[in-house]
Amino acid sequence: MESHPSPPPSRAIVADEPDADRYVIELDGSRIGHLDYRLAGAEMTMIHAEVDPAHGGQGLGSALVRGALDDARARGLQVRPRCPFVVDFLARHRGEYDDLVA
Repeated sequence: MESHPSPPPSRAIVADEPDADRYVIELDGSRIGHLDYRLAGAEMTMIHAEVDPAHGGQGLGSALVRGALDDARARGLQVRPRCPFVVDFLARHRGEYDDLVA
């Protein structure tokens, strides 16, 4: 089996699609994942994150969550993490995003 190096998450682009209530992550122009949310006033509930399994283990799910959290912070929002992946990300990055968690 041939091994391919993982692409760096820095090549990934995270963008909000507010009309669809989700953030998306693209790599080399292809959409490879999304994070669904619900916005109520100044509170964002992060419901479900998913990355194409073909891109698993490359840090792209974390890049997606980090991008969404950084955007929430820039917008002055509080975050309610309901997605298990987001909950796990926050636990692994304790202190970095504590100010956002509602």
